[in-house]
Amino acid sequence: MSGAYENAVVLVTGASTGLGRAIASGAAQAGARAVVVNFARSSNEAEITAGLVREAGAEAVLAQGDVGVDEDCVRIAAAANPFGRIDALFNNAGVSRSGGFGELEADDFLEVYRVNVVGAYQMIRAARSLLEAAGQGAVVNTSSLASVTGSGSSLAYTVSKGALNTLGSALARTLAPSIRVNTICPGFIDTDWFAKHDPSGGADRLREHIRTSTALQAVSRPEDVADAALFLGSHAARHITGETLIVDAGLRLGRSN
Repeated sequence: MSGAYENAVVLVTGASTGLGRAIASGAAQAGARAVVVNFARSSNEAEITAGLVREAGAEAVLAQGDVGVDEDCVRIAAAANPFGRIDALFNNAGVSRSGGFGELEADDFLEVYRVNVVGAYQMIRAARSLLEAAGQGAVVNTSSLASVTGSGSSLAYTVSKGALNTLGSALARTLAPSIRVNTICPGFIDTDWFAKHDPSGGADRLREHIRTSTALQAVSRPEDVADAALFLGSHAARHITGETLIVDAGLRLGRSN
């Protein structure tokens, strides 16, 4: 991706850890002029992301806010005002609520939708004029393989990501030709979260299970998925809009022969 974001202005929501951090630092490494690093609560983690962006030679702008709150979205997008445009917006922020069928309440669904679907919509709306100012701005939404398979850690999360896929298709029509909108659907992503929440070695067993369950016999790291997102947000994908790209190392295909 070297040079793919030369002089670009990028905004990444949910950029304090994991995939969001990888997208932010990857854009900086690919030549971005500035990266707006959004975070909701994890200020210390966001500072680490900002440090990686700066080390790669880009300006980092921290923008705290909850994408599920419209006023916050307006403020987050406004962090790019000094640069006059947003070349690529990565809607990566997301939440989940655990619980099986019969355990989740309406409020659980509404909270997940508030961030995962309405939040993405509000961020695009808030950033629209700056995306148009780029000539042809790009939006990349982070969905999930669960949206395609119907199987995920939470029913509310799964169906919210299905709605996000539809939102991407609808807005690709609505905002064309000045803004492209695409969606990535990651499968399992190996992050530090698993080790932190299961220090007994369960994370290692999970990694091995995923590795032996994928066609490519690989476990995706944040950087692996970030490369796909960065492609869709770059000029190289200038004739791609309204697409939903699965990035799962072939997890949905099952084990190779």
